[in-house]
Amino acid sequence: MRPAPVQHPRAQPVRHRVRWVASPPPGAWPQRRKPAAERYAGPPSYPVPPRWGFPNLVWRRSTAVPGTASSEVTPGERLRVITRSLLPVLWTFAALALVASAAETWRYILLVQSRDSALSTSVVTVSDSFVITAGLLTTILSLLPSGLAVWWLLVARHAAADASGEVSPRPLWQVLVFVLVPVVNLLLVLPIIAELEHAVLRRSRGDRPKPSRLVLVWWGVWVLNWLLLGLVVVWRFRDGVQALADGVILVALTDLAAAGLAVATALLVRRMSGLLSPVAEKRLRHFRVLKVDGAPDPERRERPAASAR
Repeated sequence: MRPAPVQHPRAQPVRHRVRWVASPPPGAWPQRRKPAAERYAGPPSYPVPPRWGFPNLVWRRSTAVPGTASSEVTPGERLRVITRSLLPVLWTFAALALVASAAETWRYILLVQSRDSALSTSVVTVSDSFVITAGLLTTILSLLPSGLAVWWLLVARHAAADASGEVSPRPLWQVLVFVLVPVVNLLLVLPIIAELEHAVLRRSRGDRPKPSRLVLVWWGVWVLNWLLLGLVVVWRFRDGVQALADGVILVALTDLAAAGLAVATALLVRRMSGLLSPVAEKRLRHFRVLKVDGAPDPERRERPAASAR
C-alpha cells in the first residue's frame, strides 16, 4: 500500500494595515479676517472729574522717602569715593618714583665720571640735593597710596560680596595678613586679588579663580618690587666703593619698579572699580523736549456741548 500524500496548507496572503486620512486642500476653508486696528479717538473723557490720581509729590530718590535708610552709604558709593582719591595719588607717586630713579641714575653717571676726572662742586651739590629730596618724598609719599590701596581692597571685597549677595570667602584678618606681612605677601597676595576679580566678574563661586593677564602682571611687578627692596636693605651692610656704586644702581631699579607697581595698581583699580561701582549720576545727561518742528497737528474731536470744562 502506498502512503497517502501529505497536503500542505496554502499560504495566506499578507495584508497591510493602511489608514486613509482625508484632509481638505489648502484654501478650501475661508480664512479668518484680521481685526482692523481701532482708530485713535483722542484722550478719554469723563462725565464728571475722576477722583483717582497720582499723589501730589515731587519725584525724588528712593533713599529720600520717609521710612528708608537715607543716611546709609552703600559699598559701591564708598568705593567710588576712594577710587577718586586713590588714582591721582598713585599717578603722582609713579611720577615721583621716576624722578627719584632719574636722580639715582644721574648720581651713578657722576660716580663713573669721577674715576677719570674731578667733578664740579656745584654739580655734586645739586645732584645730592636732588637725590635726597626725591628719595625722602618718595619714601614718605609711599605710605599714602599703600594705606589707600589696602582700604580700597577691603571696600572692594565688601562691594563685590554685596553685589553678588554672598559672603566673602576669607575673613578680614586673613586678608590683612596675606597682604601686609612681609615674605608672606609675596605669594599669598595673588589669591586675594584673584578672588576679588572672580567676584567682580560675577563668576560662580564653585569655580576656581583664574587670574587675568593684568592681575598676573601686577603680581609680577609686586614680587619684583619687594625683592629689589630687600636686596637694597641687605646691600647697605656691604663696604667698599664698588658696593656703594652698585647700591646706587639697585636704588634706581627699586624706584623704577615702584613706579611700575603704582601704574599697574592704578590700572587694576580703575578696571575693577569700573565693574563694581555704578556710573556716577553727575556723568548722566538729562534731556528734555523744548520744541517740535514739522510734526502734524493732532486731530481733535469736537467737545460735546453738555461737557463741563
